[in-house]
Amino acid sequence: MKIEQIYTGCLAEAAYYIESNGEAAIIDPLREVEPYLKKAKKDGAVIKYIFETHFHADFVSGHIDLGEKSGAEIVYGPTATTSFKSHIAEDGEQFKVGELTITVLHTPGHTPESTTYLLADKDGKPYCLFTGDTLFIGDVGRPDLAQQGDLTMEDMAATLYDSLHHKILTLPDDVLVYPAHGAGSACGKNMSKETFDTLGHQKEVNYALKAASKEQFIKEVTDGILPPPQYFAKNAAMNKHGYESVDDVFEKGLKPLAPAEFEAMANLTGALILDTRDPQVFAKGFVPSSVNIGLNGQFAPWVGALITDLKQPLLLVVEEGKEEEAITRLARVGYDNTIGYLAGGIAEWQLAGKDTDTIKSISADEFEQIVKTDSAINVLDVRKPGEYESEHLEMTMTRPLDYINEWTTEIDHKDTYYIHCAGGYRSMVAASILKARGVDQVIDIAGGYGAIKNTGLKRTDFACPSKAMKA
Repeated sequence: MKIEQIYTGCLAEAAYYIESNGEAAIIDPLREVEPYLKKAKKDGAVIKYIFETHFHADFVSGHIDLGEKSGAEIVYGPTATTSFKSHIAEDGEQFKVGELTITVLHTPGHTPESTTYLLADKDGKPYCLFTGDTLFIGDVGRPDLAQQGDLTMEDMAATLYDSLHHKILTLPDDVLVYPAHGAGSACGKNMSKETFDTLGHQKEVNYALKAASKEQFIKEVTDGILPPPQYFAKNAAMNKHGYESVDDVFEKGLKPLAPAEFEAMANLTGALILDTRDPQVFAKGFVPSSVNIGLNGQFAPWVGALITDLKQPLLLVVEEGKEEEAITRLARVGYDNTIGYLAGGIAEWQLAGKDTDTIKSISADEFEQIVKTDSAINVLDVRKPGEYESEHLEMTMTRPLDYINEWTTEIDHKDTYYIHCAGGYRSMVAASILKARGVDQVIDIAGGYGAIKNTGLKRTDFACPSKAMKA
């Protein structure tokens, strides 16, 4: 028996590879399917099933491509409906993978079709649970993503409580819990950095499982949920109804374009120029109107949060050799319309005599000196609301990057804005967006709040209502 968790940190997502006696199953695969095919080939195994725990909202699953390339059957839990060939399992239905038995446990609450898969070993002993977004390590799935008809998120939370208590918490304490996500995912609010645990330990430490009553569970699970990123519903629809082959996405996107071609393509198509280099490298010189979202951070989730149209044509500026990685990570969240990349990168663009733009980036110490001479400057803190509320500079205005498409209307294009986040990644994203939208005087504070805390600037432990963004 082989069970392998394949964890992708930038999405905080876990897929699973299971193999026994020459048969394999994949649970919640990512969009690029070659790694699963290679694992099965190496083991001399045939992929028999692709199990989906639910219609994922935060990424596009690889179930359709993997099914076509492997011949495996795609399995969803009860109540699911798809626009492609799939097996809709019944609650309690069992599937054999070699000597292993996988039992379907319908566990609605996160979504109506959410399903947990219980794996038993060759002796029939329950060994592990693949819980999808029903049960995380330290948390449970958010109940607000798939409300139907008159059902509220409180109704879904009540359903989730019943699923957990009737289907999962009755299992032996030594059963391993393998969730679909870990810390950093927007599918929950209190996930642990650990990516698996025993069910017994989760009963002791998971705040949601320790709730004394259904009413307390509903209150705790629904309290403080931030709105989901705008791309979630679009990804869920792609997972339900189908999508373009990832091979076609690569063929379309992996086109090197000389500077003149790149420029002409941008003008002809209205493509967004996405520069995926390190923020501080980007700041020193970039194609005018580029937006910087670095591959070295949570690239795909930020693309999904900030670029509202999944069909938006994209032209890439990347570090040499990073073209395929960028296209792969875009495709994972449904952005399939990359139409080329700048051959030779920004160096080739400059050699061709093309214009470049820059964003000034200053150290926290330099920022402190500026504040001492002019305390009335505009300082934007683009961290999440919770980060800002826990501690911030007294003089800053909270303008979360997540909502930049809403608050840019408040920005005076003639003013100068100093921008910081926690460490410098998000502030450059925000600065590049503002610059692309015509705000010339944007200045990034390198190192973000982490560096600012080492200065003598006055900080506070509470949100300043007069400067808190209304949202």
